[in-house]
Amino acid sequence: MTLVLRPANPLDAGAMGDILFGFQHDTGWMPKLYSAAEVIFFCGMMIDRDWVTVAERDGRILGFLARKGEEICSLYLAPSARGQGAGKALLDAAKAASPRLVLNTFRANTRAQRFYLREGFTETGRGDGSGNEEGLPDISYEWRKLQEASA
Repeated sequence: MTLVLRPANPLDAGAMGDILFGFQHDTGWMPKLYSAAEVIFFCGMMIDRDWVTVAERDGRILGFLARKGEEICSLYLAPSARGQGAGKALLDAAKAASPRLVLNTFRANTRAQRFYLREGFTETGRGDGSGNEEGLPDISYEWRKLQEASA
């Protein structure tokens, strides 16, 4: 029953793809741009680049976070894992690895907005959708590690 965070391996691409494809298809506002196979391929590319950490419990992948340097490229959870701490655990691991993080989320994704604001991110800008392939208005966020006061 313990939540485990670990680097993704190539065998995780299918489970990650299921989570991402499911989100895209269960969300009424998200355009359906890719097939399930293309989404799995995309997840495999992120794994090959060593960007991905997965959260799993009892051998089942609950979600994943892909980070390229300071940029969080993806953070997705299986529907059954939402609100259970896996997303926070993945984000906390990313925070521990970097003094600054940036990301974009769609304006329609109000749940993600609430999550990032609660986790200490601040809004840094808004886009009209011309900067992403989905063509959806988005919001940019940034998080910075607090500097400890020196004596």
